[in-house]
Amino acid sequence: INQLRFVWERLVIYIQNGLDRSNLFKVSIANTGIDLSRRSIIQKSDIIHLHWINQGFLSLESIKKLQKTGKPIVWTMNDMWPFTGICHHAWECERYSHECGKCPLLNSLKRFDLSFLTLRKKSAINSNIRMVSVSSWLRGKALMSSIAQSKDIKVIPNVIDLEVFHPSDKLAARRKYSLPIEKKIILMGAVRIDDPVKGFFFLKEALNNLHMECGDILLVLLGEVKDSKILGDVSFPIIQLGFRSDLFEVAQLYSAVDVNVVPSFYETFGQTIIEAMACGCPSVSFNNSGQVDVIDHKKNGYLAAYKDAADLATGIDWVLNKADRKKLSFNARKKVEENYSEAVVAKQYIELYRSLLK
Repeated sequence: INQLRFVWERLVIYIQNGLDRSNLFKVSIANTGIDLSRRSIIQKSDIIHLHWINQGFLSLESIKKLQKTGKPIVWTMNDMWPFTGICHHAWECERYSHECGKCPLLNSLKRFDLSFLTLRKKSAINSNIRMVSVSSWLRGKALMSSIAQSKDIKVIPNVIDLEVFHPSDKLAARRKYSLPIEKKIILMGAVRIDDPVKGFFFLKEALNNLHMECGDILLVLLGEVKDSKILGDVSFPIIQLGFRSDLFEVAQLYSAVDVNVVPSFYETFGQTIIEAMACGCPSVSFNNSGQVDVIDHKKNGYLAAYKDAADLATGIDWVLNKADRKKLSFNARKKVEENYSEAVVAKQYIELYRSLLK
């Protein structure tokens, strides 16, 4: 049944976007889902807390039924979907600040298209839901939207398991994964390295800028690469480790490298940055989105000017050759311990829950 819900939602989108598969999973419409309102766990609860609800799990109608229970509802936003018409990330589009419609991800020229209608439905259920954002950047985007601009949106980050992500011996980690001891190693990690959002183009350009100055660099890619053509013309040798699902392995790899580079067009939260920092590995990224909460410029990492590959190269060079590595590593771990541990984040949610039950 869950698979049927998923397929039905995708089918409606596929028809509405003119049978274009390219953007099929960049949008959701929540037209079908489970009715949880009569489940005993809901009936016994004091507060209902929503996170990801898409792809056939909950529909907008399901949320409306949860509201009718009279219980306070908290909704943690991990992307832009809760306050846009149908997109998970709006890119440069700001139509959600008014009414959506003419959605570029639907190839639509119609004002009253699926994005317009879905935003109207969200507006109808949005009034008494307490929104939480995982980053200040995402909160700012929400406050631009037509349905959340007047809301009191609290920023509470996601948690990092500090028992998994912690510093380990660099030399031992390099030997385990057959990484050269003498090289300066740059890591880029993503589920898909060649996902355009992840900005590999910027890293490639930055590395080419570094080529004349640094000859002892190795690039390690942690993630899937479907289009290997993107790896052409990189100035340094590359090791592809593929996608790793074992988080303990991922943590060891963070400890094995010298710098983690995240050249994304945007990061809602900055998960890989925080994981790396927890392992004492500083990150270089752009200064445009969720990572601004995480990286303190030249204290625990480097924030480059947005879309500026030359400044990205400057940041990489600074971390590898100019910064106090021990101090950077210490500050990175400390930032995560103080802001992203389970205890710290849980305390913030408990305070929010208590305020809603007064």
